[in-house]
Amino acid sequence: MAKKNKRVIRSVVQACFSSFSNGYIKGFAEGHIFQGESKAVCVPGLNCYSCPGALGACPIGSLQSVLGSRNFNFSIYVFGLLVLFGSIFGRFVCGFLCPFGFIQDLINKIPFFKKIRCLPGEKFLRFLRYFFLLLFVIILPMFVVDISGMGEPWFCKYICPAGTLEGGIPLVLLNPAMREAAGFLYRWKIFVLIFILFVSVVIYRPFCRYICPLGAFYGLFNNFSVCRLIVRHDSCVKCGLCQRNCAFDIKVYEKPGSPDCIMCGECIDACPCQAIQIGFFPSSRPSSKLQD
Repeated sequence: MAKKNKRVIRSVVQACFSSFSNGYIKGFAEGHIFQGESKAVCVPGLNCYSCPGALGACPIGSLQSVLGSRNFNFSIYVFGLLVLFGSIFGRFVCGFLCPFGFIQDLINKIPFFKKIRCLPGEKFLRFLRYFFLLLFVIILPMFVVDISGMGEPWFCKYICPAGTLEGGIPLVLLNPAMREAAGFLYRWKIFVLIFILFVSVVIYRPFCRYICPLGAFYGLFNNFSVCRLIVRHDSCVKCGLCQRNCAFDIKVYEKPGSPDCIMCGECIDACPCQAIQIGFFPSSRPSSKLQD
């Protein structure tokens, strides 16, 4: 019962933060984007700027925009926010504060005759998110520019399924002019979204595993962020239950700071020795190797 209650609490936190991040109800009613002062501030999770209800900016979309515009001062501001979020939360953001992560969690609850835990070449596939981060978020916006020296938000424009779900579909449905303008690119983005959602039924959080550049960035902080997973090695018996209950198949007893970990807490509930916890103090930093 306690395990079920923790899952409910996590789902409630996800739902509340998603609702808060997209709380501009008038935007959904009138089919336009909120332009208030809060749009200058990035939210921690992947949440599309163009969502009619979005009260803040997406950090990945903002980073692409400022890198493409050569606005150095604002680039430092956006990058600083990303480092701040990563240093404090790590991928806790992905597990609790990301609206599109929440959508994938809900989709994965749909029954299916066979769920897939890992794909062939899983280790290689998980490195793809760094490829998307470097190429589509940093390199292309910076170096592929038009005659005025402006780059495009490549990841948002050509890949991001969160943007299609939160921004593209609502705006096209609510705005007749945008319906008329929707063409091949819009249909391509719809295909990407449908594919990701379908795969989410079978595989837990495929976008987070293999594609998300924001998760790739936050994962770099997982081993030393203020909020992180800690294993008490004097209590751990290396039974492996944490790994068997981890949807990402992480050997938590060996790699509590794995960049794949979203700190969902399933390993904490599975541990018979209560050797795993989420810590909030730098002095609790775990060792990279288990004690014998």
